[in-house]
Amino acid sequence: MDALAIKDVTLTPLRIIPGDLGAVYHGLKSTEASFQGFGEAYFSNVAHKAVKGWKLHTKMISNLIVPIGAIRFVLYDVRPESETQGQIMDVILSLENYQRLTIPPGIWMAFQGVSAGQNMLLNISSIPHDPTESIGLPLDTTEIPFQQW
Repeated sequence: MDALAIKDVTLTPLRIIPGDLGAVYHGLKSTEASFQGFGEAYFSNVAHKAVKGWKLHTKMISNLIVPIGAIRFVLYDVRPESETQGQIMDVILSLENYQRLTIPPGIWMAFQGVSAGQNMLLNISSIPHDPTESIGLPLDTTEIPFQQW
């Protein structure tokens, strides 16, 4: 397993199909292995250098795509049964690295706006938003061994 990978987290390269009138940006198809149901889709902006997180979902699978700007995602695996428990994964998504990041439940996530302009992500989640199924921690927590923002 790649040193930067976390078990069950996937990065899926996505197609950008150019066209004379504008491009088509693929996101997620129901026929793909990472599709585990549809709850809702939403966009989130993150300002340049701002950091959102830490958040852990207990049920939701997140499918994250960055169609505008660049966003750095940092993940931390705390699942007791995982062979990558205690591992950090750090990846930047953008049009230059156009992929879908699929995150299963039980993994801490935070993300930072990298581009000076607008940074936007799309989350296609497996369940509708439910505030009772997620846990949050402050960015400066000592429970997650990552302080490199």
